[in-house]
Amino acid sequence: MIRLCSLVATVLLAGSVTVAGAGDARIARGKYLVGIAGCGDCHTPGHFFGKPDMARHLGGSEVGFEIPNLGVFYGPNLTPDRETGLGTWSEDDIVTAVTKGVRPDGRQLVPAMPWMGYAKLTRQDAKAIAAYLKSLPPVNHQVPGPFGAQEKPTSFVMRIVAPRD
Repeated sequence: MIRLCSLVATVLLAGSVTVAGAGDARIARGKYLVGIAGCGDCHTPGHFFGKPDMARHLGGSEVGFEIPNLGVFYGPNLTPDRETGLGTWSEDDIVTAVTKGVRPDGRQLVPAMPWMGYAKLTRQDAKAIAAYLKSLPPVNHQVPGPFGAQEKPTSFVMRIVAPRD
């Protein structure tokens, strides 16, 4: 009862109240969604070697995907680092990339990014993912590439090999 009276007094004196846990709940929801979506698989250093570097969680992969006739692409840094990550992206930029496969500069994300499945996220869930990514500690880690089809990658690569006819 004392807490309720204190809350009422705060509202009466301040004219409004901010729910401290609302942002925390959205970030927690985003963390949950990022976890079940497997984002760390392609975006955390060491994951493909069986030893994910959780100190650099979502800081970008050192292993690329080779897509025939397109090139080699590395899971980029999803932390809010301004130089090597998503630090200059707004939450809406992240939502658009996750749900529409389009970067802020208008370029399409590579086919290895399963944005078509994430397009079915609710706006609220997509914004929760963006809030979580923006809440991470920045990791300064520039991933290699991308490399065009005729360029030689400088780091580990996973190849997609077409079946023989």
